[in-house]
Amino acid sequence: MPYGYHGRILHVDLTNGTLEIETPDEHFYRKYMGGSAMGLYYALKLIPQGADPLGPENVLILTTGPMTGAPVSGQSRLTATAKSPLTGGIGDSQSGGYFPAELKFAGFDGIVIRGRAEKPVYLWLHDGEAELRDASHLWGKVTGEVEDLIKQELGEKKMEILQVGPAGEKGVRFAALMNMANRANGRTGMGAVMGSKNLKAIAVKGSSKWRPKVADPKALREISRWGAQNLESSDAAGLALLGTSEIVVPQSKGGGLPTRNWESGYFEGAEKISGERMYNEILKERDTCYGCVIRCKRVVEINEGPYKVDPRYGGPEYETLATFGSYCGIDDLHAIAYANQICNMYGMDTISCGATIAWAMECFEHGLITTEDTGGIELRFGNAEAMVKMTEMIAKREGFGDILAEGSARAAQIIGRGTEEFVVAVKGQEVPAHMPHVKRSLGLIYAVNPFGADHQSSEHDPAYKAYPERMAALDLKDPVSRLVLNGEKVRFATVTQWLYSAMDTVNVCQFVYGPAWQLYDTEQLVQMMRAVTGWNVTVHELLEVGRRRLNMLRAFNAREGIGRDQDKLPKKFFKQALKGGKSDGIILSEEEIERAKDLYYAMNGWDVETGTPTRAALESVSLGWLADMLGL
Repeated sequence: MPYGYHGRILHVDLTNGTLEIETPDEHFYRKYMGGSAMGLYYALKLIPQGADPLGPENVLILTTGPMTGAPVSGQSRLTATAKSPLTGGIGDSQSGGYFPAELKFAGFDGIVIRGRAEKPVYLWLHDGEAELRDASHLWGKVTGEVEDLIKQELGEKKMEILQVGPAGEKGVRFAALMNMANRANGRTGMGAVMGSKNLKAIAVKGSSKWRPKVADPKALREISRWGAQNLESSDAAGLALLGTSEIVVPQSKGGGLPTRNWESGYFEGAEKISGERMYNEILKERDTCYGCVIRCKRVVEINEGPYKVDPRYGGPEYETLATFGSYCGIDDLHAIAYANQICNMYGMDTISCGATIAWAMECFEHGLITTEDTGGIELRFGNAEAMVKMTEMIAKREGFGDILAEGSARAAQIIGRGTEEFVVAVKGQEVPAHMPHVKRSLGLIYAVNPFGADHQSSEHDPAYKAYPERMAALDLKDPVSRLVLNGEKVRFATVTQWLYSAMDTVNVCQFVYGPAWQLYDTEQLVQMMRAVTGWNVTVHELLEVGRRRLNMLRAFNAREGIGRDQDKLPKKFFKQALKGGKSDGIILSEEEIERAKDLYYAMNGWDVETGTPTRAALESVSLGWLADMLGL
């Protein structure tokens, strides 16, 4: 078995209550490596075409990577893959924390979950063994309480738990998988999938005997030591001090902070919800993921006022500060932190939740949604109390929250009345808080990304000019302005998407590894992969792995009838110019995006008319079996 792996994939059939262990060979691991590509292999093989995302025929795959659990920063990552109940296409989501490393230390590289249990159960993994246990007493309980109950029941204080909260049980379409009660596989509704299977939690306890061996421990120690010694002088140092919230004010000053459901890129209340304000007023401590020196995770505490926040539920990231803050026109940091806590208690994606509420607020401002719909709640921009109340209602699927729990795109279809014009989503997934108006290639990536708009699927435009030496490792040597979307910028977007796709397959943190501002550059990631696996990995191979995973994502969608016709940005981006700040007056061009899509598809070797992979493209990344499956 190759270094870095166990060679053990656990298959769980909840319908029959059976547990089996698959032992793939080294060729399988070298080809798919882990994370997203490994998850997609099983998704494409096991999920039938046209499957109901919330039906027993959907399959949930949880995967680690070769570096998971190794003594280096940024390696404790878990990928969740299934058909998405939010988009109807492929679902793909990553998380950090301690659970991924602990899963590896329990003796498994991944878990494939099929069927649906007759009654609530949880999975208990330890010492290479697996068993299903009754979870009826845990159903309906919030994440913190479930953590305490399982640890008490199993008599293990030092263990990790991945679970769905009540939102996942109730099928909120953007429900998240939660570990540590504050780390989320947030996007694409993976929590709803797990909840639909009556699987409440997965508890794992590792041991030293199950820690995978690495090929070159000395080389690994040296590069790990380099990271610790160079963190403070690197551009990743800001993450250590303020976390992702460090960019709230700079984004607003640059005209790139989505405000009042994307009416503006400037928020007058940005400083009140900034990382600096959080650091000075409510930050309790900085937390980290297993083995990571950056410690970017916020832990906040509020003991007074209407919004008391328990530090066990972490603290808001940049995206959360934006979606519950500027998106909703709200500058009350305490209310935002409390909304974040609700999402972590009940298990919801903060991006989709906050953005859906912001959409409803704009509809309310235009009279398309009224107090008759909301149950008397004045759902206006700036109303922090209404935002918090609606977050709770969504989590519990109560009243108007039951409609918003479908996500903004589906909610607009249910309500009608012209509310569709204000939806800011791609393929049904709400757009995160980075604006293509001021980072032009993001618009292209948002449109074409297989699982909906995602800000962690490529490098952002300003990095091309800012980090020329690191970009050169990817043969990107002709930097272009962030406001340009020409052929070179499309190439930049495409190549960095391949790299980010590879990182989600190797399963490493994109705040630690990457082609720009991150602590470790692409060459160092390759060195680390070699030290762990003993394979002679190259940058070229990493990019090929990224292309392979991207082709698999697109192929899954093609099978479900999702192609170029759904690779489109929200109508609002093309119809409504931004107001205020440095991005005042900016409006996107549909023609520019369409031209960029033509180039993007061609660079990937896909059919330009449909945006779907060709047989030649699939065979170029050793996926002939997938071409056969699709009948190409």
